[in-house]
Amino acid sequence: MINKIKNFLNKELKNEKYALTNDEKFGKVALQKAPTSWVRSTCGYCGVGCGLYIGVKDGKPVYTKGDPKHPVNQGTLCPKGLSEHLMVQSSNRFTTPMIKKNKELVSTSWDEVFKTTSQKFKEIQEKYGNTAIGVISTGQLLTEEFYSLGKFVQLGLKTNNYCGNTTLCMASAVMGYKQTFGSDGPIGAYEDFSHADVIMLIGANIADNHPILKLHITKNQKITGKKPTIIVVDPRFSKTANMADIYVPIQPRSDLSLINGLCYIILEQGWENEKFINERTTGYKEFRKHIFENYKPQDVSNITGINVKDLYELARVYAKAEKATSAWTMGVNQSSIGTDTVSAICNLALITGNIGRQGATALSITGQCNAMGTRETGFTSSLPGYRNFASSYDIEEYATLVNVPLEDVPTKRGYSYPQIIDAIDRGEIKALWLVATNPLISYPDQNRLRNALKKLEFLVVQDAFKSETSLIADVVFSAATWSEKEGTYTNSERRCNYAKKAVEPLGETKSDFDIVLEFSKYFEGVNEKLFPSWSEPKDAFNEWKKVSAGRLCDYSGMSYELIEELGGIQWPCNEKYPKGKARLYDEKMPCPTDDGKAKLLCLDWKHLAETSNCDFPLILNTGRTVEQWHTRTKTKTISILNDLAPEAWIEINPVDAKKLEVKSGDRIDISSRRGRINNIIVKESQNIRVGTIFVPFHFNEQLINSITIADFDPKSFEPNFKQCAVQLHSSKVPQGLKLKEEEITAQIEHMVIKEELNINQNSFIQVEK
Repeated sequence: MINKIKNFLNKELKNEKYALTNDEKFGKVALQKAPTSWVRSTCGYCGVGCGLYIGVKDGKPVYTKGDPKHPVNQGTLCPKGLSEHLMVQSSNRFTTPMIKKNKELVSTSWDEVFKTTSQKFKEIQEKYGNTAIGVISTGQLLTEEFYSLGKFVQLGLKTNNYCGNTTLCMASAVMGYKQTFGSDGPIGAYEDFSHADVIMLIGANIADNHPILKLHITKNQKITGKKPTIIVVDPRFSKTANMADIYVPIQPRSDLSLINGLCYIILEQGWENEKFINERTTGYKEFRKHIFENYKPQDVSNITGINVKDLYELARVYAKAEKATSAWTMGVNQSSIGTDTVSAICNLALITGNIGRQGATALSITGQCNAMGTRETGFTSSLPGYRNFASSYDIEEYATLVNVPLEDVPTKRGYSYPQIIDAIDRGEIKALWLVATNPLISYPDQNRLRNALKKLEFLVVQDAFKSETSLIADVVFSAATWSEKEGTYTNSERRCNYAKKAVEPLGETKSDFDIVLEFSKYFEGVNEKLFPSWSEPKDAFNEWKKVSAGRLCDYSGMSYELIEELGGIQWPCNEKYPKGKARLYDEKMPCPTDDGKAKLLCLDWKHLAETSNCDFPLILNTGRTVEQWHTRTKTKTISILNDLAPEAWIEINPVDAKKLEVKSGDRIDISSRRGRINNIIVKESQNIRVGTIFVPFHFNEQLINSITIADFDPKSFEPNFKQCAVQLHSSKVPQGLKLKEEEITAQIEHMVIKEELNINQNSFIQVEK
C-alpha cells in the first residue's frame, strides 16, 4: 500500500512537472514556467544577431523563443539562444559591487567602489601620467554603452590606451577591410548565402559557431532553383565540412598561399573580370606581376598540400560562377598573417567581380553579438564613425559635433590589447580596467600574461559574471546583463537590432551604461561635459546618430521604433537609404578611398613562427564548440549546455593515437615550450589531420591558452591562436611522439609534410549528399 501511494504521488509530481499549457503567442509551453508576458528582443551571444522573445514570469526571464518574423533567424535559435534566459539568474552572477579587503572580495556599496577606484586612478595619473591607465573592453556591450565608455575613457580619463577583446577575434577583418576598401565594415549580407552559385567558407566552422547561418544556405535552392556548390577550406574536417560539395584539407595556416594560387590560375586562364578590374580597382599591374612571380601552382601545392590539378579545378569552380560568395571567421582572423589573408580573399573576389552584387561578396562573420558596435563607435582603432586619428578634419569634426575642446580629442591611437599587456609588464601601465572580458582564459601564453598582471597597482573588472579574472580584481563593478538593459546590437551583416529590457537588474547590479555615467561623476566636470542631461541609453543613441551621419556607418535614419518594426536595419541608413542598404560598394557606391576604388594588394604567405620539430612534433589547432560560449562565464552553470560539453578534449587522428597507445576515453597530457596541461580526455577522429590535434579553448580546468604562443599579426595585433608546436604524453608512451628523420629534414627545408587525411586519399573530398 505504501509503495502504491509513493508511486501515485510520484506520478502526480511528474505530471505536474511536465504539464503543458496553451500560450497565446507560442502555443504549448511548460505550465510551471508559463510566461505572463513576452518581450521582443535580440540574442546576446554571437554576431549572427538573432531576434527572439523573452518570456517573463514574476519578474524573471523563464523562456526564450525565436522571433518568427525576424529576417535573420525566422524563429529558430541555437542551443545557447534557447537557454539564454537561464544565465540571467545564474549562480555565477555578481549581485553587488565588490572590493578586496584582507585579500578577499567582499560586498560593498557603489559609492565605495566608485570612490576607491576614482581616487586610485587620480593618484596613478598624477604620479605616472594619464596613459598609465589601460582599458580593455569587449564585444558584448550595447552600442550605446560602447559609445559612452569610449567617450569617458578617452575624453574623460584622457588615456588612449584603450582596446577591446575583439582584437582577439575580429581585428584582422577590420584591418583587412581597411587596407582593401579604405574602411572597416562587412561588405555583404546574409541573403548572399541564399543567392550565390558558389559559397566558399574559409576557416569558418559555422555549424558549431554560427549555426543559424546554415538556414540561409539551405534556402538557396528554393530561391535560385538549383543547389549551390559549397566549398569548405579547413585543415580540420569540421561539422561544416559535412555540408561541403568540395572539401579542401589545406595544411595549417596556408590559406593565404591558397588564395594567391587561385588568383594565379584565374589570371593565367583568362577567367578574370577585366571590366570590373579596370573600372573598380587599382594596383592590378603590380598585383598580377607579384602573383605570377611568387605563387606558381606547384609552389602553392607544396605549401598547402593540395594537388595542382585540384587547385585548377577549385579556381575554375569559383571563377566560372556567376555569383560567388566567400566568408570566413576565426580560422582566417586568428593568425599572424590574418589581415593580409582577409585582403587576399577580397583580392580573389575583386578580380572575378564578386563584390557589391546579390550573391557575390566577401563577408567577415563576426564573433560576438556587438563586435560591430565597438568597431563603429570607435575610440579603439579609430575615432567614432570610422574617423581617422591622424586626420585633423576628422578630429575637428568630431569635437564640434559633441561640443568638446579640440585638445581633448586624441590625435593617435594608443596601445592595442597585446601592447597594453606588454606595457603592464614593463611597468608603464599601472592600472587596468577590464570590461566584460576574461583574459585569464582567453589570452595566449598565460604564464606571461599572469606575470604581467601581478605588476599592476590596481585592477578593476566590470562584469556580470564571476570570471576567473574578476576574482583577482581589487574592485568589481557588478554589471547587469542581457535582458536587464536596453539598447542596440549590430550583427555581422551590419544589421542594427533592438534589445529591449525585459526584467530589472539582478540584486544591486547596474547596466554598463549607468556604471559609466555614474562613475564619471567622481571626476570633476567630466559628467557635465561629456554626458550633459543624459539619463537613458537613448541619449547616447541620439548622439551616435548625429556622430555617424554622413559616415559609411550612418545610423542617422534609425530609431528604436523603426529598428523594431523592420526587424533590424543594415547601415547605412539615412535619407538615401531610409530602410538601410543590404551590401556595400555596388556600382552606385564607391569605396571610401582617395579614388573611390578598391585596392588589389600584393600580399605574401609567411611560415609559421613555430613549426613542429623533434621535441614538439604536432601542430595544435584551437576553437569552439556549439554548446559553450567563450570562457564559459555565461554557459557553465546551464546544465543543458554544460552536460553536453563539460570539459575539454583532444581530437587526434587514429594514426597518432596508435603511436601513443591511446584510444577514445583515455586521458593524456599535452605540452609546449610554454607549459603543460594534464589529464585531457582523448577523442579519436579521422576528421583531424595526421600530425595535428584540436582542443576547444573554453575550459579553465584544461586551459589550452597556457600553452598557445604569443605571436601576433603586426597590422591587427590579433593573436595566432590556431597553430603552435606541441607534444602529447600518454602513460604508455610518456616520451611522446617523435618525428622521423625525413620529416625533420622536410621541416628544415620549409616543406610541408604531405600526410593526407585518412578519410580519403584525394586532396578534395567529395561529400555525398
